[in-house]
Amino acid sequence: MNNNELFENTSIPKAYFTMALPVVFSMVISLVYNMADTYFVAKTMNTNLVAGVSLCAPIFTFMIALGDIFGIGGSSVISRLFGQQMNKEAKNVSGFCFYASILCGIVVTIFMFILKDPMLNFLGVNKETWLYANQYYNIIALGSTFIILSLTPSNLIRTEGLATLSMVGTVLGSILNIILDPIFIFSFHMGAQGAALASVIGYILSDFLLIYFTRAKANRLSVSFKDCHIEKKEFLDIFTIGIPASITNLMSSIGVALTNRYLVVFGNENVAAMGIALKVNMILLLIMVGFAFGAQPLLGFNYGAKNTERLRAFIKFDIFIEVTFALITAVILSIFAPYIIQSFMNDAQIIQTGSLMLRLLVLSSPCVGIILVFTTLFQSEGKALPALILSISRQGVIYAICIVILSKLFTFHGILISQAIADVVTAIIAILIYSKQKTVTK
Repeated sequence: MNNNELFENTSIPKAYFTMALPVVFSMVISLVYNMADTYFVAKTMNTNLVAGVSLCAPIFTFMIALGDIFGIGGSSVISRLFGQQMNKEAKNVSGFCFYASILCGIVVTIFMFILKDPMLNFLGVNKETWLYANQYYNIIALGSTFIILSLTPSNLIRTEGLATLSMVGTVLGSILNIILDPIFIFSFHMGAQGAALASVIGYILSDFLLIYFTRAKANRLSVSFKDCHIEKKEFLDIFTIGIPASITNLMSSIGVALTNRYLVVFGNENVAAMGIALKVNMILLLIMVGFAFGAQPLLGFNYGAKNTERLRAFIKFDIFIEVTFALITAVILSIFAPYIIQSFMNDAQIIQTGSLMLRLLVLSSPCVGIILVFTTLFQSEGKALPALILSISRQGVIYAICIVILSKLFTFHGILISQAIADVVTAIIAILIYSKQKTVTK
């Protein structure tokens, strides 16, 4: 079968779900892994250990953000090159991204050890949590290359339509992590070190499988060092798209930190309630991200091929799926909010406040779907500035403006509605940018 059959001729719904559903499943498994990881660490009943591991969580976010530079940036460039039938150039981009991510991981490891004490202090580690945070930190620092690398082949092989294999590699690594967690933490009495080691070994398995799939199944990609030469334009394209993509992850962490900072003055119980609401909302968001990322290679290919009619059909279908899913899920989560919050913590005040928070978070989820579609579209088209604007808006600049103004106007409830307002404003910005782009290209 023609390598481009899925991208050029397969029906819009079939091509979309063929690419998107494996990514959605990977996101769900990733969420299960995160919850299981938290569960096993919490089962130690050692508050300082749990806190030490939790304080190191931003390190993971940072590494994934770096991996996105080469994974998302590279897949954006490769998709467009495939659409232009420039297969040799695409192969070189894949080789470059593969080895650049390895080099990035090595550099991160070196700097993490050089700057270990300042970084642990910056993360808020104190004398009670230092031992456990230090143990976790050391293992993660040693494994940073494997963590950063995993984002590259998992994204790149989807440009050839191998979304299912990308899912298999990612999911099996997560499953191994879940299996090893209780073994290392409890059976081997390794505590924080065990949690970190289980994570790194899971990533090593994912890397091994994804590299194997790239070599054995991908016809136009490479992990060979001889296929690393790229032109200056392609080099710049990778980073101009990859960096905004990585900023999205960093903005998420900043947004949560900003929310907690404003809520803490109203009591720790409100911070706890928001933590639960955000965890539940993450389920909805990760699935929506899965649909958006799954469609990205289809958008990039047809943009590169200048198949405007098929590109617009994919955009419309992508928006329809995102918004429809968001609406249905938002209604369900709103109805059952008290029962969902109660399953996490059976406290009357937490249930009441957490339910309100969850309902306000999912209220604007259709807008989030629109933002995701246009963000991935601009990344696929290589339009760095629009992608950057949307990446720093929803949980960054726009959200910061909203929470500062609304917290002064409406105090506690102003904080709660800030994300919904930021979502609406960012969605409007996304639509306006897209409309302007269409006008310019006509």
